Amino acid sequence: MSWTVSPEPVGSAAAVALWRAYYTEVSDRWYELHEGHATDPAELEREIAAETGAGLVPPSGVLLVARWDGEPGGTAGVRLVGVDGEGRSRVGTGAEGATLTAELTRVFVAAGLRGKGGGSVLLAAAEEAARSLGAGRVRLDTRHDLVEARALYERHGYVEGPPHNSDQYAEHWFRKELSVDGG
Repeated sequence: MSWTVSPEPVGSAAAVALWRAYYTEVSDRWYELHEGHATDPAELEREIAAETGAGLVPPSGVLLVARWDGEPGGTAGVRLVGVDGEGRSRVGTGAEGATLTAELTRVFVAAGLRGKGGGSVLLAAAEEAARSLGAGRVRLDTRHDLVEARALYERHGYVEGPPHNSDQYAEHWFRKELSVDGG
């Protein structure tokens, strides 16, 4: 058995199911840690429906689905920062040598498939997707309680740095410069 990764429409049955699993887990972990209970089901449904994944579509983004022996088991979203839905820069042409940045989101491996290398496979595919979109660097944010995610990013050369957003749940900000050769 092994992992395969391929682009998937954000509205596909596999992508929707994995988004639900991801959001449920990270939301429940936050509520359990801070309030001692799981997410209110009505709030969970509102938040899942509100995040459509619109930025994870070509030409400026992609949603990747990882499959373990053909079964959907993980996701990673990649979207260019500072471009519109048509892939055009929203901040002008930029300075000579300016490097596009891609943002990782929805990086997730289903609980029953963890420990089988899926996170590493997804990161490699996401970095390749970022390169294909023209990005020379990748950034992401995560929470303090998501220690597994932070360890994965550090293991793969991501460096923690200053905040690049003010998301209320972001507590750690990482970035990685991408090499041209994929290394």
